[in-house]
Amino acid sequence: MTPSAGLGLKPQHYVEARTCPADGIWFEVHAENYFATGGPRLAWLEAIGETHALSLHGVALSLAADAPPDPLHLRRLASLVERFRPALVSEHLAWSTWRGAYHPDLLPFPRTSAALVRIAANIGRVQDALRRRIAIENPSHYLRIEGSEWAEIEFLAEVSKRSGCGLLLDVNNVHVSARNLGFDAQSYVDAFPGALVDEVHLAGHSADPLLGEALLIDSHDAPVAPEVWALYERLIERIGPRPTLIERDENLPSFDALLAERERARRVLSTPLRRAA
Repeated sequence: MTPSAGLGLKPQHYVEARTCPADGIWFEVHAENYFATGGPRLAWLEAIGETHALSLHGVALSLAADAPPDPLHLRRLASLVERFRPALVSEHLAWSTWRGAYHPDLLPFPRTSAALVRIAANIGRVQDALRRRIAIENPSHYLRIEGSEWAEIEFLAEVSKRSGCGLLLDVNNVHVSARNLGFDAQSYVDAFPGALVDEVHLAGHSADPLLGEALLIDSHDAPVAPEVWALYERLIERIGPRPTLIERDENLPSFDALLAERERARRVLSTPLRRAA
């Protein structure tokens, strides 16, 4: 995919997305919302895919679990990839299944060497099934997990090295995690391996209802914050343009409001590269 800016696609915006004339715009969906054999969602996605590039973003492969990805889930994902030929496919560095039970969240884990081997193997299984490379997203953190043996960036880079996957850098996740755990977000962005970045996500966050600004939540229910835009500009200035998505899952605004955020990202992507990657 040529580096350009896209939007997360929601059913409320199908009609506007189908006819959107913005140059280079693309749309990303959560893959699991389209695990069906027919119906209006698939029909709309096919119609939109006739004129715009598509991307699939998974939320339930559970790559960090203590077992391989669910075979039925993987077959459904492979079928979706075969049908729509998306420009990008991505997943989260997290787990959501354990002993046959599914937990509707992206749960953390200690970054141990054993976890690295397990996750790299699971990514390999997914890529073999899809017959293509996927990208893995850095998580949001809300508390420190005991027992980690690897720093996060080094862990992600090693997972990529062992599996051949790319990385999806969610800049809002970096800001949220840095505020919650007390590390420097700029240093994280500066150290992230630019050559491995296949996609970038931008989203909004919110303060915890009880703890306020002491705990930020990756809620995807607000515009991209100024601090996140600043980190994004810093990243792109260093590594060059990458496909960039504006995510919004709650408090959905008008399509035009999302297009305005998308236009801001597009302008950043068109800025000449000024720093070495």
